Amino acid sequence: MASLTLYPAEERLEGGSRVTFDLYMITAVTLFVVMMLIGLTMRMTQATWLNVNPALFYRLLSMHGAGMVGTASIATTAVMWFFLRKYVGLHLWAFVANYVLFMLGALCVIVSIFFGGYGALWTFLYPLPVHGMGLWSNNASALFLVGYLLIGVGSLVFYLDAAAAIIKVYGNLGRGLGLQWLFGGEINPDHPKAVVASSMVIIANSLGILAGSVVLVMNLVNIYYPQITLNALFAKNLTYWFGHMYINATIYMGVMAVYELLPRYTGRPYPISRPFIWSWAASCLFVIVVYPHHLMIDFAQPRWLTIMGQVVSWSAGFPVFCVTAYGAMTNIHRSGIRWTMPSRLMALSMFGWAAGIVPAILDGTVRNNLVMHNTQWVPGHFHFYLLLGVLSMVLALIYHVLGNRANAVPNSGLDRTGFFVYLIGGLIFTLAFLSAGHQSVARRMATHLPEWTLTDKVGSVGATLVVLGMLYYAIRIIVGLLGRPVVIDTSHAHPADTAG
Repeated sequence: MASLTLYPAEERLEGGSRVTFDLYMITAVTLFVVMMLIGLTMRMTQATWLNVNPALFYRLLSMHGAGMVGTASIATTAVMWFFLRKYVGLHLWAFVANYVLFMLGALCVIVSIFFGGYGALWTFLYPLPVHGMGLWSNNASALFLVGYLLIGVGSLVFYLDAAAAIIKVYGNLGRGLGLQWLFGGEINPDHPKAVVASSMVIIANSLGILAGSVVLVMNLVNIYYPQITLNALFAKNLTYWFGHMYINATIYMGVMAVYELLPRYTGRPYPISRPFIWSWAASCLFVIVVYPHHLMIDFAQPRWLTIMGQVVSWSAGFPVFCVTAYGAMTNIHRSGIRWTMPSRLMALSMFGWAAGIVPAILDGTVRNNLVMHNTQWVPGHFHFYLLLGVLSMVLALIYHVLGNRANAVPNSGLDRTGFFVYLIGGLIFTLAFLSAGHQSVARRMATHLPEWTLTDKVGSVGATLVVLGMLYYAIRIIVGLLGRPVVIDTSHAHPADTAG
């Protein structure tokens, strides 16, 4: 069971661990601000408030997609490392190697886009990378793909180290996941939820990264040996298998912050249970096989894959609602929780994740998918659970660490203002996307019809507020991690707000 001590000694960061964790989080919040500014630029272009050349727009769209996915992954990997290291022996060199390979991969992606002109989007769907039509060269495409490979190898290095550590303590990943208690037996109440979630992420996302590596290498071969052609449908399946699991893994890594931290702020145990284990086991299977819901409008797709994607899309959301969002709400209910920044961000993350799943399930229904999948409904749902869900999980942990270093839980007036600016902006921004999708406004288009620009303008206003909120968070976090302990308003301190 997660400790109810607010700042347990085993979580303290010292020496190289502290430097590496700070580097991860400072890099992440900085990149989030930059990627959000790129996103704001694109929304304002669609709103006709800015005049960005379409060729540049698609380069920005490629950078925004690749950058946001990669940044979410690097940030939530730090969340997983922060908690998992308490229970198993992780090697710092693997955590550092992941960061170094990520930065090298990010550099390749940035150079390929802004110096090579690559604009075939973050999904690199075959054969688009080799059809630059004079806007980018094959070498630029290859550099983009190599960047992805470096990032994927970094993730695999970290996962392999984590897998070895879990196996050393628990025997195998299945036991780490808690599968021995699915059908009976007395559950060990001290079995860490972070180990359960980490085991699931390692199993699922390692498969996804391997699938992505295969299709990346196949694309690289095709670039330099064009006589070796690929089956486009097979390449697309591998691409979306990789992409779907990679971005979903960010949620499953990030939610460890809620499992570990929430009971400390409510003062209530948040014990492991059989439904919890069943839900994570089901999620492990679902996230591996659900990806065909991205290919429902591909008429050549085998029917059984489409049916599987449809059925699992309906089922995959239930573990989220049943054991995470509902579990968090019952833990908070009548607990007398003190609403400080970490607890406030955790509650927001549960709302963002649960609410963002609803439009995702609707889009995963084939009759809806036929008319909504290539509309702004899709960026609406994934921005909802990434912006308000995943990023809030990451920020909750960072604010918790800041509280540990300052020996007082962050809850200043500026923090609260930044939170509400970010929340209101996020809701306006995501709901504008969903409204546009409901009106069949096309996605991935640099230029919009005049009839479409109202939602673009509303979304731009929301995006501006999000950027302002995130800019405050970034400054606050960088100063807090690098500078002296921050003086925080604790005039209404709750007994649970001080370190135990």
